[in-house]
Amino acid sequence: MNSQPAPGDSQRPHLLRRFGLLQATALNMTNMIGIGPFITIPALMSALNGPRAMLGWLVAVLITIPDALVWSELGAAMPGSGGSYVYLRDGFGRETFGRLMAFLFVWQFILSGPLEIASGYIGFAQYLNYLWPGVTTKHGLSLAGSVIVIGLGILCIALLYRRITSIGKITVGLWIGTLLTTGAVILTGALHFNPKLAFDFPPEEFKFSLGFLFGLGAATRIGVYDYLGYYDVCFIGDEVKDPGKVIPRSILISIVGVALIYVAINFSIIGVVPWREFVPATDPPAPVVSLLMEKIYGSKVAAVFTLMVLWTAFGSVFALLLGYSRIPYAAAQDGYFFKIFARLHPTKHFPHVSLIVIGVVSIVCSFLSLQTVIDALLVTRILVQFIGQILAVMLLRERAPGMQRPYRIHWYPLPPLIALAGWLFLFGSAETSLKNYGALALLLGVALFFVWSWRTRRWPFVFASKEVAAGTKTSD
Repeated sequence: MNSQPAPGDSQRPHLLRRFGLLQATALNMTNMIGIGPFITIPALMSALNGPRAMLGWLVAVLITIPDALVWSELGAAMPGSGGSYVYLRDGFGRETFGRLMAFLFVWQFILSGPLEIASGYIGFAQYLNYLWPGVTTKHGLSLAGSVIVIGLGILCIALLYRRITSIGKITVGLWIGTLLTTGAVILTGALHFNPKLAFDFPPEEFKFSLGFLFGLGAATRIGVYDYLGYYDVCFIGDEVKDPGKVIPRSILISIVGVALIYVAINFSIIGVVPWREFVPATDPPAPVVSLLMEKIYGSKVAAVFTLMVLWTAFGSVFALLLGYSRIPYAAAQDGYFFKIFARLHPTKHFPHVSLIVIGVVSIVCSFLSLQTVIDALLVTRILVQFIGQILAVMLLRERAPGMQRPYRIHWYPLPPLIALAGWLFLFGSAETSLKNYGALALLLGVALFFVWSWRTRRWPFVFASKEVAAGTKTSD
């Protein structure tokens, strides 16, 4: 298989490499922290009815750390825009099964990527409801909330509709706001921590059963959702300085740092606000950070911290939209997606078509419930992206042993196998309706691939010509 860049790659328009270790780590951590732990703690606690649900975050770490090593090896070896799309394409063979896997990734990404961004918009509206009652209702967004979410989505698109030179500075600024918010929550909780509240276990808290196993799976899915984004820098590999070092370091720094932050945030909240006040979780969930600050400092200070959470939510959706807008662009550049997505802005040199499409779809998805968004994006992503990448790194080790790998997975193949077992557990423990949705999305993607391949006369109906196999031609 061809593991090196295609001959045509050198003649493509390249993005500017402006992201160093600081900017890359800021991008990852802003995405990871975001609004996640502030809106998911009620759902997390409800999954196992109490503090033992924090085991879900622990299991999530045990899955994401070995998976982060997979991302690090692939990202350092193939630092192109698109991330998973590039890894699946080259891992399975560019013009054979790699075409199928790359297409399926872009297909599932069109479903899951905007869902992840939409969760940030939903969380923004739910916390805004603390300051402006009536933004959300029992059935979702109100008319005013709908207008606000649409406006927020348009604002994110507008801020990203510019040269990459200024985006690095904006990313760091949003990251600083995120760290200030989380730091304030952790410090407040530490100063007023009540262990009797934090470790208020219900009867038979640690009794093992089949129900416990499924509950742990639900809690772990929420935990994994909170960690999503440790790999965000991989999607803008063309814009990273010294990617062989920066990508692995930023991924590992981000995931370890955020894991510690999440544990501290969780204990800060349940050590002040009794978990029974927000369990079982409602939809929309309770604004637990606002409740924390109100309980200690009063409503005025709580309002200020709510504004900080809103800043954090905005930083999260900004980072996601930045990274995810590069994926259809990269696929179209190589002829694995529609040509229109390969266009760069004529003067500002960024993928403007892809940015607008992903941004608009994200706004539409924000009208779904939060729980639906989380479950749907995970079951869709596990089958193709996460499991597919594990197989890709193994295939590349076997088929391209001489490939340059600035970073290599330690203790290979143990970490990929641990990650694989974890992803299978998460998918297997999901509700039947979710698994059916994931399988249906996958089958529909396969069907679309065969129709598209037949119409464009590509593999498996017609074997690729030498020019196409070399990457010098693209198709519609």
